[in-house]
Amino acid sequence: MNDKPEMRILYEPKDNLILVVDDTTTNLEIVFGILTNVGFKVITENEGKKAICQVENRLPDLILLDIMMPGIDGFETCKRLKENSATCDIPVIFMTANSDTDSKVKGLNMGAVDYITKPFHEEELLARIQTHLQLRNLTKTLEKRVAERTAALSRALKDLQESQLHLVQTEKMSALGQLVAGVAHEINNPVGFIHGNLGHASVYFQDMVNIIDLYQQHYPNPVPEIQEQIAAIDLKYILADLPNLISSMKEGVQRIRNISTSLRTFSRADSDRKVSCNIHDGIDSTIMILKHRLKASEERPDIQITKDYGNLPDLECFIGQLNQVFMNLLANAIDALEESNIGRTYIAIEANPNQILIQTTLTEDKNHILIRIKDNGVGMSADVQQNIFDYLFTTKPVGQGTGLGLSIARQIVVHKHGGTLEINSALGQGSEFIIKLPI
Repeated sequence: MNDKPEMRILYEPKDNLILVVDDTTTNLEIVFGILTNVGFKVITENEGKKAICQVENRLPDLILLDIMMPGIDGFETCKRLKENSATCDIPVIFMTANSDTDSKVKGLNMGAVDYITKPFHEEELLARIQTHLQLRNLTKTLEKRVAERTAALSRALKDLQESQLHLVQTEKMSALGQLVAGVAHEINNPVGFIHGNLGHASVYFQDMVNIIDLYQQHYPNPVPEIQEQIAAIDLKYILADLPNLISSMKEGVQRIRNISTSLRTFSRADSDRKVSCNIHDGIDSTIMILKHRLKASEERPDIQITKDYGNLPDLECFIGQLNQVFMNLLANAIDALEESNIGRTYIAIEANPNQILIQTTLTEDKNHILIRIKDNGVGMSADVQQNIFDYLFTTKPVGQGTGLGLSIARQIVVHKHGGTLEINSALGQGSEFIIKLPI
């Protein structure tokens, strides 16, 4: 070995730490002197096991490792270092007097980056160390840049997805609002006409009944032709049933007016600022719109809606957007219930009916409103729950789900209202969505 090289490397060691492992004290002293003279920080060990413990306690930037050592040799030491995720990236250079090709190949296969044969030249040792430290630093720099670039791309993708969701939600609510408002307006005109005229029709009918009663009092025995017509039309039944018909028509018209009101409430156009609203009105209007999906069919009884409303103050919010959240959650609950009915008979479903519980309460500190929507449907696995709010994630068959509904719902609750939207569920035990909104 040369004690004094004719030239020094231009590489600046900075704070690089090198671990030297060799069972020969003389070798350790020589390498220690060479490395410290050019500014490296050096630690030494004379056994493989001690070296592994040293590395676990203090990670070096490079390891010079002798092959022939008592206990575990250099090959086994290198293997164990490479098997540990915390130490596998540290470059290892083998030092040995054995220069046969098989040993070199074995060492490189173990994960070593280079091989120095004893006796070695100081310039060669420093040059190889310089090369591999530079490579490691370049790798670290590249990994850092890749990580930063990946993080930037992830942020950009997330921003893009949120922008897409906002655009979809805005366009959807705008189109839905215009459609529903137009339908409600068109319904209101003829329904208002019918509702107003039913009152007059009821009065006219009562006047006609009074005239008929007077005729029957003053002319109790009409001519045979009139008697035959009275019997043919069953006048007595008509006079008794017509008030019921008019009452039924009034009730039907009132239900249409309620539906129209619910449509207008549900599709209320949000302004550029929040407005004070009754959350229960929004939920009720959503239930009214979904009523056709709750009614009994040939396959199942009614889906039972249980409302447990607390005494809530009006909430400053974008009520049209919150109504969309209620619509998505309730529609998903109905879908889950219908899925749970597959393979069950009408009688079995009737014995354990489909149920949706809607509960509203104030938190203990009175600073938030909690809205719970719970069903006794199929439930969700833990994996599905982790992804349920992700963009474009859906468990429904192609053509039946877009993967946007719950993503939009979460954006509305979290980003537009500063709240939270959580899910509690288990397979076969139903699902519960919990909306928390600040007052």
